[in-house]
Amino acid sequence: MGAIPTDATDASNAAEAPFSTLSTRRHQMFPILSDEEIVRLSRFGERRRWAAGELLFQTGMNGPGMFVLLSGRVKVVQRDGLGHERVINEHGAGSFLAEVAQLSGRPSLVDGLALEPVEALLIAPERLRAAIVAEAELGERIVRALILRRVALIEKGAGGPILVGKHDDPCMLSLQGFLSRNGHPYTVFDERDESVMLNVIERYAARNEDLPLVICPDGTVLRHPTSPELATCLGLLPDLDGERVYDVAVVGAGPAGLATAVYAASEGLSVIVLDARAPGGQAGASSRIENYLGFPTGISGQALAGRAFVQAQKFGAHVAIPVMVRKLYCNESPRRLETCSGSVRARTVVIASGANYRRPAIAGLDRFAGRGVYYWASPVEAKLCKHENVVLVGGGNSAGQAIVYLSSHARHIDVLIRKSGFESTMSRYLIDRIASLPNVTVHPSCEIGALEEDEAGLAAIHLKAPCPSSGAQRIDARHLFLFTGADPNTGWLHECGVALDMNGFVLTGANDASCSLATSIDGIYAIGDARAGSTKRVAAAVGEGAAVVAQIHQWLSEASVPRATVTPAAMATMAGLHA
Repeated sequence: MGAIPTDATDASNAAEAPFSTLSTRRHQMFPILSDEEIVRLSRFGERRRWAAGELLFQTGMNGPGMFVLLSGRVKVVQRDGLGHERVINEHGAGSFLAEVAQLSGRPSLVDGLALEPVEALLIAPERLRAAIVAEAELGERIVRALILRRVALIEKGAGGPILVGKHDDPCMLSLQGFLSRNGHPYTVFDERDESVMLNVIERYAARNEDLPLVICPDGTVLRHPTSPELATCLGLLPDLDGERVYDVAVVGAGPAGLATAVYAASEGLSVIVLDARAPGGQAGASSRIENYLGFPTGISGQALAGRAFVQAQKFGAHVAIPVMVRKLYCNESPRRLETCSGSVRARTVVIASGANYRRPAIAGLDRFAGRGVYYWASPVEAKLCKHENVVLVGGGNSAGQAIVYLSSHARHIDVLIRKSGFESTMSRYLIDRIASLPNVTVHPSCEIGALEEDEAGLAAIHLKAPCPSSGAQRIDARHLFLFTGADPNTGWLHECGVALDMNGFVLTGANDASCSLATSIDGIYAIGDARAGSTKRVAAAVGEGAAVVAQIHQWLSEASVPRATVTPAAMATMAGLHA
C-alpha cells in the first residue's frame, strides 16, 4: 500500500495552505539523471521498449517498478472513475517514473502513456529497493522524489477514489480517515458541491441509504462501503502466502512495530508487519510531536510514521495493511497468525498491537460516534469544527497536542480534566503553550455527566457537577473530543497463553533479565503500549523496537532455529554492491 505523507509539511496541511509548498520543490520532485547515474542504475534493471500509444503502467494495476527513460516521451495522466483525465506531467530522457507505491509494486495511481517510441530501463520493485540501498546518495534523491510525488497526488486528490455524501456522515468520516492515514489520494463531493454531488447521485441512481457512494478509479461503484471493502476495490489488501515462513512477524505498525521492521529488515531478517488500520498507531493521529529527538521544529505523527513506513519498505519488509490479526497459535512451530486475509507463519512474533481508545462510561456514547464525538484530531475532524465550540476531555500529551492543533480551527475549546492541573500528566512545553491560547478554557476537577442530543447529533455536554473554577454545568458544543486513555489491544492473544497482567497488558522479562522484552512463551516478544510497564512515549516505543531485534537474533541463535533465506532485497543489494 502507498506510504503516508512523509514530508514535515504533510499533504493535508499543504492542501489548506494558500499555495503549495511543493511548487518550490519541483526540481526535487522531477530530477533529471545524468548519463553516469543511469549507467549506475542499469545493473539493477533491464532495457525495454514501448510503441507510441502504449501504456507503460495503468491506474489500478500493480506497478511493474520504476522506469528510467532512455529515449522518447511519456505523458503521466490522472484518471478518475467518472472518466475525467488530467495531465500530471510529461517526461523525457533522463527522467524516472515512479512514486512510493512502486517500492512494493502496489497499484499505480496514474497512467503512463508513451507519446512516441520509448526505450526505458525498468527496475522491478525488489531491485529498486536494492538500488536505493546500494547507491546511497542517488537513492536519497530517488526516495525524496518518490515521496514528494505521492504528497503532490494527495494534495491534488489525483489517482484516488471519489467519495460522494454528506460531509458529517460518520461513514464518510471513517472512509476519509482511512484514506488520509494511509496516504491515499481521494476527492470528496458533498453538499457543499451540491450540483456535482446531485449529478453523481442521479447518474448512479443512488438512494439515501447508499451514501456515501464511492467511485473507484476503475469505475467500480461502492454503496455505503466499509474500509476493508474500499481497500479491496483499490487493490490495497495484500496477498498473504500461508506457506512462507518469516523470521519475524510484527503485529502492529505503530512506532514500535515500524522500528522493529526497519532494524530487523536492515539486518537481513525476513519481516512481515500486520496492522488493521494504518501506519502510525495512536502516534499517527498526533498533530505535532515536538519533543522527539532530532526534530526541533516538531513533526506530525503521520509524517513520522510515513518516514518509517518508507524505510521499512526500502529494506524489504513486507507491510500488510489493512489486515486484522484474529488469533495467534502459540502451540505451533513456526508460530501461526490467523488474519482476516489468511494465515501468516513466522519463527518469532513481536506483539506491538498498542492500545485501543478508551470509551468513558457515559450513557449513549456510542450513538454519537462520528456524530459529534471523536477520539483523534486529524484535519478531517478539524474542518468539521472550524469556527465552532469544542469540548475536549483529557490531560495527557495526546490531549495537549490536540488542544494546540484544534485551537487554530475552533472558535473556543473547553477542556475538562479530573485532576487539579496538567502538571503530573503533560509535558511542560504543552502546558505553557495551552496557557497562552486565548480561545482555550481549562476546567479542573470536572467530568461529563450526560450528553444532550438533537436531530443533527450532539447538541450539548452536561457536567456531573458545576465546575469549581467556572461554575459551568452545561456547555453548548456539537463537537466532543475524548482523550481519556487507552486499553491494551491484546484480545487476540487470549487463546494463546501469553501471560497478561490484570489489565490485559503483556508481561515481559519473567524468565530472564528485567530488561528482556520476551513474554512467557519462547520466541514471542512484546513492545510498546501493549507491554506492561512500558513508557508511553514515541521515543520509548522506537527504542524497544530496536532493542527487541537484538534479542530476536540471540534467541534464533541459541535456539538453533533455522532462519529464512536472506531476503531477495538483501541478496540483490549484496549483488549490486559487489557487481
